[in-house]
Amino acid sequence: MATKPVKVPDIGESDSVEIIEVLVSVGDTVAAEQSLITLESDKATLEVPAPEAGTIAELKVSEGSTVSEGDVIAEMTPAESDSAGDHDAPNTDSENAQPADDSKSGPQASTDNTTDGADRDNGAGGGGDASGGQAPIQVPDIGDAESVEVIEVLVATGDTVAAEQPLITLESDKATLEVPAPTAGSIVAMTVAEGDTVSAGDVIGTLEQSSSNSASSSQSGSTAQTKQEATPSQPTENQATTDKSDANSAQQAGASRDMDSGKVKAVDENGFLAAHASPSVRRFARQLGADLGQIAGSGRKGRILQEDVESYVKQTLEKVQSGGSTGVAAGAGLPTQPDIDFSQFGETETTELSRIRKISAKAVHDNWLMIPHVTQFESADITDMEAFRQANKDAAKAEGVKLTPLTFLLKAAAAALKAFPDLNSSLTADGEHLVHKKYVNIAVAVDTPNGLLMPVIKDVDKKGIYDIARDLDDVSTRARDGKIRGDDMKGACFSISSLGGVGGQAFTPIVNSPEVGILGVSKHSWQPVWQNGEFVPRLMLPLSFSYDHRVIDGAEAARITNFLSRALGDLRTLLL
Repeated sequence: MATKPVKVPDIGESDSVEIIEVLVSVGDTVAAEQSLITLESDKATLEVPAPEAGTIAELKVSEGSTVSEGDVIAEMTPAESDSAGDHDAPNTDSENAQPADDSKSGPQASTDNTTDGADRDNGAGGGGDASGGQAPIQVPDIGDAESVEVIEVLVATGDTVAAEQPLITLESDKATLEVPAPTAGSIVAMTVAEGDTVSAGDVIGTLEQSSSNSASSSQSGSTAQTKQEATPSQPTENQATTDKSDANSAQQAGASRDMDSGKVKAVDENGFLAAHASPSVRRFARQLGADLGQIAGSGRKGRILQEDVESYVKQTLEKVQSGGSTGVAAGAGLPTQPDIDFSQFGETETTELSRIRKISAKAVHDNWLMIPHVTQFESADITDMEAFRQANKDAAKAEGVKLTPLTFLLKAAAAALKAFPDLNSSLTADGEHLVHKKYVNIAVAVDTPNGLLMPVIKDVDKKGIYDIARDLDDVSTRARDGKIRGDDMKGACFSISSLGGVGGQAFTPIVNSPEVGILGVSKHSWQPVWQNGEFVPRLMLPLSFSYDHRVIDGAEAARITNFLSRALGDLRTLLL
């Protein structure tokens, strides 16, 4: 089957536009309108689509090449379903319906000649009127695109702008481009808003031209055109310097408009305008809320690829998780606490949080943001355990030991940490490795008058029930008396938060980073349990196990809670 050439369609007044990405290879099957290459000029990034479905037989261009309207970029074998029809060259469709016409007035006049007021028909060039004056700002030639959406309005009424400074940004399915100021001046009015649609020739605002610009427009425009015609594919020294400046600006967060040069692109709070990126990458960054102004591109001429955006987002999350600075507050983008004057509704009294509560509040907030939490619920039959505890309560008291249910929970948790090594681990700061610990230290939540503290019981796996009970009573007493030491709060591998003495059936405890799990315990109760063909009363203890889902998956979490349930149900299993 004969092949057909794929040509560059009408791309406005741009000439010798660089190919920054080739999206297909020889042999690829493409659909109609599928993007084949991506072009980038000083003012726009656009994609050249396949005119019809078919197979790529030959590619005639590569990244870094320059093309103009009508250049052949590939040979394509049309799909069989289309081959019976009468097809001319692919560029005879709507994308090339309007031939280039240098005599065409209006928006077709070149916007590359930034001060060529004599050839502009949009009224903004001033036509050599030394007195300045107001003129409408029109959308220049934007190819065959119609009703293109305005995604950003970069200036407001009263702003002073330089020639070629971007005023609005447009985005179609295949291109993102900026409409620049035709001359220097001040904005009298903007008649479009974000979300509006415009076409070539539409008026988007009114500009009060500066007198100095109008007086020199004809001469400078003629000089610029002469230079461009003499060396169409080679930038002038000034242009090269400006382009380099633009590229550097694209890498800096929060870059602003350069009113003096008029060439550095404006940057909003998301950095979308200064960055060199294709429309699909810009859309991808907006969906993730990524700041393109802070992303260094790895493509040609610093172009930002989708992989660069993904890497930036990953690194930002890792910095937040490790407590590092990201240039924004942790949890940025989340709603902040509103400052409300509650006295308007009635009498109020303001008291300051205790130091411990302030520290705890920040810790739980950071942990909740950093860790993907999941909670697994289970119940343990502690009927026999409680009978054992009651039977040995007096003997323990004679030894100066207070034997509480939490003592047995600590022993069971220590056994779980030994049986499931990932439970006794921590993620490295880069999120790529696990640090497995050979020691077993468990933190216990203690309710004090000043707030919640988490003292740590050391080497729980090496201690008997009485030793664990003594250590637990010691750190709990000192925590409530305000005599806890700094070392008593460090080195935990796992945490237990028991609300059994207060009540409740279940809750979702928050994991304490860098730990990967925490066990929540609620109030035990007598419940009917079906055993041997009948319901019998059993003392059931609700367990709530929260874990870091990056380290522990759901199946492993279920195995861990089943292990704890069995250990508490039959203490003899702890001896195995």
